Amino acid sequence: MTAPSITRARLLLVDDDEEACRLLAEVLERESYDVVPALSADEALSKVNEGGPFDAVLTDLRMPGKSGLDLLRTLRERDPAALVLVLTAFGDAGAAGEAIRAGAYDFISKPYDIAALRETLARSLGRRRLAGSRRGRSDAHDGAGDGHSPDSALVGHSPAIIEVMKTLARVAPSQATVLVLGETGTGKELVARTIHQFSERADRRFVAVNCSALAEGLLESELFGHVRGAFTGAGNSRPGLFREADRGTLFLDEIGDISPALQARLLRALQEHEIVPVGSETPVRVDVRVLAATHRDLPELVRQGRFREDLYYRLNVVTITLPPLRARPQDIPLLIDHFLRELGERHGRGPVAVDPEAQRRLLTYDWPGNIRELQNVLERAMLLAEQDVIGPEHLPADLRPARAAAAAPAAPGEAPAPAPLRSLDEVDREHVLRVLRAMRGNRDETSRVLGISRRTLSRMILRWNLPRRFE
Repeated sequence: MTAPSITRARLLLVDDDEEACRLLAEVLERESYDVVPALSADEALSKVNEGGPFDAVLTDLRMPGKSGLDLLRTLRERDPAALVLVLTAFGDAGAAGEAIRAGAYDFISKPYDIAALRETLARSLGRRRLAGSRRGRSDAHDGAGDGHSPDSALVGHSPAIIEVMKTLARVAPSQATVLVLGETGTGKELVARTIHQFSERADRRFVAVNCSALAEGLLESELFGHVRGAFTGAGNSRPGLFREADRGTLFLDEIGDISPALQARLLRALQEHEIVPVGSETPVRVDVRVLAATHRDLPELVRQGRFREDLYYRLNVVTITLPPLRARPQDIPLLIDHFLRELGERHGRGPVAVDPEAQRRLLTYDWPGNIRELQNVLERAMLLAEQDVIGPEHLPADLRPARAAAAAPAAPGEAPAPAPLRSLDEVDREHVLRVLRAMRGNRDETSRVLGISRRTLSRMILRWNLPRRFE
């Protein structure tokens, strides 16, 4: 008796880059898939019409003409069970959110991690078989295609940030409480705002409060409100942030710093969906989605008895952990470009470039303050750069290597100490300055001697803040 043949899964691969499409097709065929390539969304739809159903569609997101998002929506309209994976080099929250909200099974960033792609394909096809290859399923992504995308700095293509984006996009449309973890400056409030923007509450208020910035009594009043005369100085009643965020989103930053008494009140608000203002005995119903964040180790605080276990589990329905910037160095160039565009618009500046040496220092710094520190450094550098080119001299001292100390004079009979090693940037600056002095500041003659254009010389003078005149 012959063994039954195993049917190879048929994949439709869509990418306008012909070479990339061919190479990925070869990789997938070596993994025992039957691959049909297409170089546009229109060609992909023709092959779906002509060649019958495919087990999965892998499509690039950004293509000329119809995009991968357009193709995704068309395929999902025809077959709600269509299995589509989105491939893109543009790792941003808007793309991830729109693709997943429109019904994509997963979001895979270029350049491809072949092992991760193999695992994702196997998992998605396996789940499809369990659900029935042609059985209709409900679309959990209501509201797809509304053009709603967040303005955020969740930029990158590192595996860690892509996972954050995918989790964020999936959980945002729900009503689940989300706990955002990460070091200071990693963008926890940004994640919370993005969740709000992707949610059904997007047209309502997003209210944020830093729990560590207020004293306990003041924080209690801020959150739950108070009635007139509740305490000294309470001349008027106040609704509180829970009521201000009614039918919207309340973001509690640094939740790990609140007191045990306030933890109990917060737990009641989450469980009962009602609050009691300070000085009142009358509960008030509220409809608020709570998002919380902290840089502290909440499980450790629970073990120490400093944070209520029941509140921890109430907050920790879904956890999003943000990686520190030092763990995703490949994202730094994208973040630099993003922030320079954003800061340029804010300060009314045109395009600002970063010279190679400054770029190197930005890429090799370990960024203890994470994304917030990077943004602050770039804003300072942009304001100091006169000619729209950020050089090393515009960066803070922490990002500039200290000059080597001058060598001490050699003792009698000893060989002189070797000259300290110097950067190429320092040597170039000294040589340009020496030639400028020799030419008495004549830029035409100086550029001729140096073998560079006058424009390049002018940029060097500005970058190194060299004297403009030589008598």
